[in-house]
Amino acid sequence: MAAAFSEAQFVTLGLGQETFAVPVAYVREILDYAPPFAIPEGPAYLLGLTDVRGRATPTLDLRLKLGLPAVPPTSSTRILVLDVPVDGRILSLGLVADRVIEVVAFTGEEVEPKPDIGVPWRSEYIEGVVRRDGGFVVLFDLACLLTSQEAAALAVGAAA
Repeated sequence: MAAAFSEAQFVTLGLGQETFAVPVAYVREILDYAPPFAIPEGPAYLLGLTDVRGRATPTLDLRLKLGLPAVPPTSSTRILVLDVPVDGRILSLGLVADRVIEVVAFTGEEVEPKPDIGVPWRSEYIEGVVRRDGGFVVLFDLACLLTSQEAAALAVGAAA
């Protein structure tokens, strides 16, 4: 992967034993978990709306979005409130993670391209991977975490 950046900061988060990261530039705040207000007939991964400083913010279960099994929230569960550029506008949303680990800087040289496993798979969410502590940190491409259709549906749901 060509170094798209010399160094950038990321918030690392855990889902089970796996570690993922989102660019710190998109993280508005990190909240303790509180159950979102349910939205009828939304996709399974859309938990509902969270009140973030008086604004209804669509909140997604990152586990379900990635095809992982749901788990009950714990005292470590957090909601990352993100402002993600999608289709020329900013989409505010919450992502529920099992835990937030730390803020860390990665250099462009550390980031490897997403793996090619030889068969089609839903890798559009992955910008790259970083080897760390004997494992990997998967870097999300937040603009691709939601398809345009999903982003439009969430924006309509939040405006209602």
